[in-house]
Amino acid sequence: MGVPVGHTFHVSLVLLMPESDFNRHIGVFQLNAELVSSNGKVIVRSSHPCILRFRSLPIRLGRTFVLGAPLLLGLTSETQKISVNMLNIKEGNLRTKAIRVSLIPRAGTSSLPQLYEAEILIKSELPWTKRLVHNWRWTLYVWTSLYVYIIFLIILMSCFRSVLFPMTATNFDGEVRDAAVVDESRGPQIGAREERNEGVSELIRKWQQSRIKRKAIVLQKAVPETVGSSASTMSVTREETSAVIEEEIGDSESVCSGN
Repeated sequence: MGVPVGHTFHVSLVLLMPESDFNRHIGVFQLNAELVSSNGKVIVRSSHPCILRFRSLPIRLGRTFVLGAPLLLGLTSETQKISVNMLNIKEGNLRTKAIRVSLIPRAGTSSLPQLYEAEILIKSELPWTKRLVHNWRWTLYVWTSLYVYIIFLIILMSCFRSVLFPMTATNFDGEVRDAAVVDESRGPQIGAREERNEGVSELIRKWQQSRIKRKAIVLQKAVPETVGSSASTMSVTREETSAVIEEEIGDSESVCSGN
């Protein structure tokens, strides 16, 4: 048998029997079904009773009278089709090789019923995961295609951006290059300006120190040796000091304005 492992399958037996007096007199008979494995062992066995559907004599006569013409033309026949569900099993690791069906007569008799046809129907049922995929296959097709399209689009945008959008890539590279050039050209200017400012401030500081020293020497020489009145000395010193401070402030302002 070709039933995959894990699939559940149903076994039914269909019998086509004539409505003969012999079959009506037999009455109930037994159907026996067995699953045989590859090593010859019986996996499972099932047995069900079976009988023709009963029809009384008036019903049979009326049916024969109504269907007389079709019966004579061969369009219909006096038969009954009986379908019996025999087995319901899940295929396991011990694989099934064949299904064996036998007819057992009623107890106390040895007569078997008359048959026109007999067939075994096997209906396999998918597991719930495969059944879900089978029932929703079109929805899964749509969503899977959408996800694959999005993934390929992201890959193309990431790897081939310069090929797909050449103008955008060129503009972006130009802007980055211009920014780098501006930073490089602006860096030496800023460094030179800072060095120049430091040099000017250092010159101003040295010049102020030398100016103060010269003024102090001039003041020491201008003070008279004989000490006069303390008021006049203090006034002269204060005036000279204020004059020195004003001259220093004026000189520093001139130096700054010249820079």
